[in-house]
Amino acid sequence: MTDYRRLRVALLGAGSVGSQVAGLLQQHADELADRAGARLELVGIAVRDVDARRDVELPRELLTTDAEQLIVGADIVIELMGGIEPARTYVLAAINSGADVVTGNKALLATHGPEIFDAADQVGAEVYYEAAAAGAIPIIRPLRDSLAGDRVQRIMAIVNGTTNYILDRMDTEGAEFADVLADAQRLGYAEADPTADVEGFDAAQKAAILASLAFHTAVPLDAVHREGITSIDKAMMDSARHAGYVIKLLAVCERLTGESGDSISVRVYPALIDRAHPLASVHGANNAVFVQAEAAGNLMFYGAGAGGVQTASAVLGDVVSAARRHIAGGVGVGESTLANLPVVPVGRVTTRYQITLEVDDQAGVLATVAGILSEGRVSIATLEQTVAGEHAATARLVVGTHKALEQDLSETVDRLAASGVVERVVSVLRVEGD
Repeated sequence: MTDYRRLRVALLGAGSVGSQVAGLLQQHADELADRAGARLELVGIAVRDVDARRDVELPRELLTTDAEQLIVGADIVIELMGGIEPARTYVLAAINSGADVVTGNKALLATHGPEIFDAADQVGAEVYYEAAAAGAIPIIRPLRDSLAGDRVQRIMAIVNGTTNYILDRMDTEGAEFADVLADAQRLGYAEADPTADVEGFDAAQKAAILASLAFHTAVPLDAVHREGITSIDKAMMDSARHAGYVIKLLAVCERLTGESGDSISVRVYPALIDRAHPLASVHGANNAVFVQAEAAGNLMFYGAGAGGVQTASAVLGDVVSAARRHIAGGVGVGESTLANLPVVPVGRVTTRYQITLEVDDQAGVLATVAGILSEGRVSIATLEQTVAGEHAATARLVVGTHKALEQDLSETVDRLAASGVVERVVSVLRVEGD
């Protein structure tokens, strides 16, 4: 057996991911030592309740409720507690003690990333966070390292497995939102309170992280435009399918080029994707990240976006990287956020739209709708009209537009809603992936 140097590893949190990380650190200790060039000694696991049941049986002598004491003297601290506090306090304490940090805490990084990265830079430590976006999918390193010499133009990503599972079943089975959500909760894909997932909060946190890396700019969470999927119903799914689209909750991070220079847009919303696009084939609870770079072209990263053992894979990859850095010596690489590109509101975005309207079934309605759209600088690309029945008083119009400015589109939809011929604006969906 090779006599490796020992590195002390402290683990904060033993939930579904943390317990898997602890188990794998012990189960594959010799193999990980060969890969890292150091023996990774798990010195303790900080938990709220040492008697709680866990997915993996852990040595009781490793469990402690004293996280502060555990951090002292650790070479690598793995933070898998989730949430903002006390995770932020513990991560900063670990950095200030000279440890490298591995975390999967998307909420923490999306909210306090600049503070944490600055603290690490001050002491020459490094923060690793491959597990913070898209679970087991290796996307952080490609954006931070492999594409560092390229110009990323756009990212479109499915980064929330719960919403993808719901929308996928609504599309493939014709199921209703409420029924699929109940199934997702029963299967453990969705929490008892699914707000973070279905309202897009989780995806927005990941979008902020991806955009910060891709565009070398600190993107605050409150600059991310966010919409959820609770308004998506069976009729919208049927209409999308009929038009050759599928609806996905997308995180879109985009470089915008204008006369005054580059800016970026970061947004999360349900959008229509052509069924021929690679993202349309992402089924179940899987995630995918589609990157468009100036030199590299189109890149697709696909895999499990959640799950204890899957996410543990990303965490352990970071632990091995941290261990190698300790053996090699030197200061941490740090984050590249020097571009400082402005983050613009969603109103400055240009894309295509599908507008579904319920209108009076009478002569002149189409001309009125077309006139309002034209006045708002929104050009019609396709138009489909359906009537509920022979004696129905209303009809449904599905209008596909050419590319238009979001602000123009929003104001035009308001005018349509206030017109005398439109009974109801049923839905407005963006079309992405062109």
